[in-house]
Amino acid sequence: MPRKRIPRDLSKARELRDNLSLPEGLLWRLLKGSPDGVHFRSQHPIGDYVLDFYCAKAKVAFEIDGIAHDMGDRPERDAARDAWLKGLGIEVVRIPATDVLKSPEDVAESIVRYCKR
Repeated sequence: MPRKRIPRDLSKARELRDNLSLPEGLLWRLLKGSPDGVHFRSQHPIGDYVLDFYCAKAKVAFEIDGIAHDMGDRPERDAARDAWLKGLGIEVVRIPATDVLKSPEDVAESIVRYCKR
C-alpha cells in the first residue's frame, strides 16, 4: 500500500511542533487545553507560512519573536508576511520571547483575553 504523501507545509508544521522553542513550549503548555473555552492551534500552517499560535475563531495569529526578528532582512520579511495574512483577514500580534520567559502565565492570560474581546 503506498504511503500517504504529507504536504511540505504540514510536514514542516509537525516538525516545528516537535521542536518548540523554550518560550513557545512554555506558552503552549498553558494554551493547549482551550483555556476559558478559547481554542488555539500550535504551529498552524497557512499558505507558505507556519503560525506560532492561531485562534481560528478570533482570526488572530500570535507570533513569539526572539532577537533574530530584529536582524538583517527579517523585519521586512515579517512585515510582508503580516500584510499577506492581513489580506486573508488574519490579525498578527507579535510578542517578544523575553516577555514569555518573564511570565508565561501573564502572556497566556492576555492572549486569551485578546481572543475573547
